[in-house]
Amino acid sequence: MKEWSNKSLLKTLPNPSGDGYEINVKNPEVTFIGVKDQPDFATVWIVFYPKDSIIELKSLKKYFQDFRNRLLSYERLINVVYDDLMSVYDPHRLRLEMDFNPRGGISSKIAIDSDWAIRGGEEKFKDWAGKDHRW
Repeated sequence: MKEWSNKSLLKTLPNPSGDGYEINVKNPEVTFIGVKDQPDFATVWIVFYPKDSIIELKSLKKYFQDFRNRLLSYERLINVVYDDLMSVYDPHRLRLEMDFNPRGGISSKIAIDSDWAIRGGEEKFKDWAGKDHRW
């Protein structure tokens, strides 16, 4: 079985609060090898509602840097990152958005939300609808 990522790079920190809150993370420098063996680039936005643990940001940076020499499609990349973050952090909610730099004049944006029914969620959060995530 092919190893698409190294999720052992992801480290947790204890959640300092039992109350609900939202963490937003942006990484504008995700690089990887695209399907035509050419470098590809993405900006990643993470919306995270923690349970028992939070993301240790230095480890997240190393995790994303590890993709630099990995061959992945856009769709594979977002699904691998989603699965790894859900597995390691088990948040109340995780939303990922990835904007990929234009290739051949075409830009792509892909999103996954753990709240979607198709992902096993309850569709109780609609805060993303109609909003621009850029900051």
